[in-house]
Amino acid sequence: MASAFATSSHRLATAAAAGVVVLSIAGSAQVAPRTSAAQVALYSAADRQQKLVEGARKEGTLAVYTSAQVVDFDSLAKAFEKKYGVKIVVWRAGSENVAQRALQEDRAKRFTVDVLETNGPELEALHRERILQQVRSPYHADLIAQAVPPHGEWAGVRMNVFVQAYNTRLVKKQDLPKTWEDLTNPRWKGKLGIEQEDTDWLAGLFSDIGEAKGRAIFQSIAASNGISVRKGHTLLTQLVISGEVPLALTVYNYKAEQLKNQGAPIDWFSIGKAIARPNGIAVARNASHPHAAVLFYDFTLSPEGQQIIASREFVPTSKKIDTKLNQLPMTFVDVKVAIDEKAKWSALYRQLFGGHGA
Repeated sequence: MASAFATSSHRLATAAAAGVVVLSIAGSAQVAPRTSAAQVALYSAADRQQKLVEGARKEGTLAVYTSAQVVDFDSLAKAFEKKYGVKIVVWRAGSENVAQRALQEDRAKRFTVDVLETNGPELEALHRERILQQVRSPYHADLIAQAVPPHGEWAGVRMNVFVQAYNTRLVKKQDLPKTWEDLTNPRWKGKLGIEQEDTDWLAGLFSDIGEAKGRAIFQSIAASNGISVRKGHTLLTQLVISGEVPLALTVYNYKAEQLKNQGAPIDWFSIGKAIARPNGIAVARNASHPHAAVLFYDFTLSPEGQQIIASREFVPTSKKIDTKLNQLPMTFVDVKVAIDEKAKWSALYRQLFGGHGA
């Protein structure tokens, strides 16, 4: 089956033919430095860290494209800037737009981006497009196996864990469903919601419970009680808090936990195994600031960076960081399946829930 990124590539080619111009973060793209990203990223001698720090400070800046929420990414960026004196310039968009922009600029030979921080499937797609650079980081050894693909061109920095969330004023904890079949109970009629595009969650869930069984369950839930489809995980989480969606089926655990800690009437749980998808980091193959890029890559995966990530209620991928979610049973999304079978799961998602599933 053709890669899901092929559609994006076609759109980019069409946009280029129409004369669309992508603006760089800081104006015109910089001239490629004498030292290539490959030379820096693959260097593994004892003085690696020293050379990275010295080179990064000479470069002085770093361009990052990310799909992370501003407040979440800033905590990591500010710590890096304070430690190394290197300014991070951030461009933020949805994960697909991050990937599209990186591909389009690379094809136009506008090498603006140094680091990409976004969802695993998008990074894997960029690996296939030869946009990313393999990195030999000493911190790869600290990560869970699911966070390091064999090619080494990106690494998971945290897991986006799909969980169920509920309004604590409208739903009693003792009434929470323990199985997916429990959601066919009439008590949930008009109370359920789901995010519009969580096809990778569906693929991960059905790999765990079985596709035939999963289809039957969710068809029954939709027919009996209905499922409201909403665009955006943050919006869906806010609708749980407002009471418009008393029980949401696909929210990110970190956002529910953050809002719960702020006093909002929300809590989360998991029906069976939680579905987890890696969110990763990568160095661009044609990075204009390779030392700063690799230094930030390492910093993000180091115990210091991973602890900052954990402090935002994310699930870090480092085995050296202990969180209460380390004991939560999880099924990991296969990023290759998310790409190669996206058309299948998008169609099934639309069939089951009526959302766009794209």
